[in-house]
Amino acid sequence: MQIQHNISLKPFNTFGIDVIAKHFVSVSSIEDLKSIFSSEDYPQKFILGGGSNMLLTKDIDALVIHLNLKGKQIYSKTKTEVLVKCQAGENWHEFVLWTLDKGFGGLENLSLIPGNVGTSPIQNIGAYGVELKDTFYTCEALNLKTLEVETFTNEECKFDYRNSIFKQHAKGEYIIVNVDFKLSYNTHALHTNYGAITTELKKMDIDQPTIHDVSKAVIAIRESKLPNPKEIGNSGSFFKNPIISKRAFLKLQENFPNAPHYIVSDTKIKIPAGWLIEHAGFKGKTFGNFGVHKKQALVLVNYGGASGTDILKLSQLIQETIVRIFDIKIETEVNII
Repeated sequence: MQIQHNISLKPFNTFGIDVIAKHFVSVSSIEDLKSIFSSEDYPQKFILGGGSNMLLTKDIDALVIHLNLKGKQIYSKTKTEVLVKCQAGENWHEFVLWTLDKGFGGLENLSLIPGNVGTSPIQNIGAYGVELKDTFYTCEALNLKTLEVETFTNEECKFDYRNSIFKQHAKGEYIIVNVDFKLSYNTHALHTNYGAITTELKKMDIDQPTIHDVSKAVIAIRESKLPNPKEIGNSGSFFKNPIISKRAFLKLQENFPNAPHYIVSDTKIKIPAGWLIEHAGFKGKTFGNFGVHKKQALVLVNYGGASGTDILKLSQLIQETIVRIFDIKIETEVNII
């Protein structure tokens, strides 16, 4: 474990924003993590996982701790279910592919989501009708006050849409070090009715899909819409899909009768943020070396050399415009640093 100084974080965030970490260390064990937090040498600390769900707008005047905990294991298995443990530093998509190769189902709809496993419960990541909470079993997290590792159950995580206890009451108090998932084995319940999965499976000439088929369909859809962060800086979906009251939705329909929507409950309706942004005129719009992706309005992009402040100002302009046109507030899914 070696502490470095004045290190560029450009390789460590998917937006490719070039900011400087005053101090930097990569941590590959819980013991090293405890050692760092028990030391008083660097009072200001900043946790960095996969760097996929953040927008860096300034240099980090702190010790940036890069979580590099690795490892995957199967620790319980029956004829229909399996429990697997994955360390926080593992790449999410690579972990999903590993479960599929083992014949385990449940994560196929979450294929190709950027980031690491350790941050997945914080956001309660989701896609195509499936959320992390659907397969989440428990996670272990380091309590930064006591330096003890605590276990959180699914219920204790208080999962909600793109939300959890780690973004609310326990924000900044814990570091997730590993996550346990309960996955299906042999018999799988597939989710293919959300979004374009069914259409994509038809293109693939598949009428009885496997978990691998669903994953391939999801990957094909995402690749057709979303830029590869290795080629164009981005963090995937920048905004959450807003959930509005039924009354607000009826008001929206008066001016936009064809507005797409999903019923959440008897009183709540979810509106696709991408549709709002596109109909506000931002889809494909560029502002020099940054802008809104031409295929997916939810994605803000850095074409090279843009600052985090550039991206932030664009996101604020979009939010203000959406309120003015639709009277709907959209929140960022990305953490602004």
